[in-house]
Amino acid sequence: MIFINFKTYPTGTGQSAVSLVGQLTELARNTHVKLIPVVQAADLREITATTTLEVWAQHIDPISYGAHTGSILPEAVIEDGAQGTFLNHSERKFESFADLKIAHARALEVGLKTLIFAQDLSEFKLVLELKPTYVSYEPPELIGRSDKSVASEEPDIIKKACRLAKAMSTPLIVGAGIHSREDIKTSLELGASGFAIASDIMKAEDPIKELKELIEGYN
Repeated sequence: MIFINFKTYPTGTGQSAVSLVGQLTELARNTHVKLIPVVQAADLREITATTTLEVWAQHIDPISYGAHTGSILPEAVIEDGAQGTFLNHSERKFESFADLKIAHARALEVGLKTLIFAQDLSEFKLVLELKPTYVSYEPPELIGRSDKSVASEEPDIIKKACRLAKAMSTPLIVGAGIHSREDIKTSLELGASGFAIASDIMKAEDPIKELKELIEGYN
């Protein structure tokens, strides 16, 4: 599977996001790889109404109904059609592990799947204790890189993360700098179950062409 993180790139915002998901829906019909758009909260309702793909939110906050101006309420996300949410992404980390724990519990309470990110093996072990749907090892210094990736720079860490995740029966999602079919192939050989990719696809001149090339790493 490939989680495509739209972030707030122009190609992943508003009508452009809706258009891109339409193309991803068509591509998914012709590939054996599961594609999951991870979109901005403001675009969730419109996007989920126009696709058969599983769509995720980029974040939820550790809150319930109440006075939380500007926060993302788990109930609102699932009502808008999201089936899962990212948690603790390096660009949206929680201030404490306690906050992450609450957010994860709230996600499960409303029926959302979760992918929790960890920036090192120490945090990775803590995250696994929460028993998320998926877990990701993503070194922040490699995020957005087009010349290096976690697969090329830290394959031994991926191996260790895979062993730890497998022991907890939690699929490992690899992120940070994934930008080639070789990165995909190497990570799969090391034990990864899927990928979280953003800039390589969203900043490409032709996002669908770039994604097709990445998918070739599965062959």
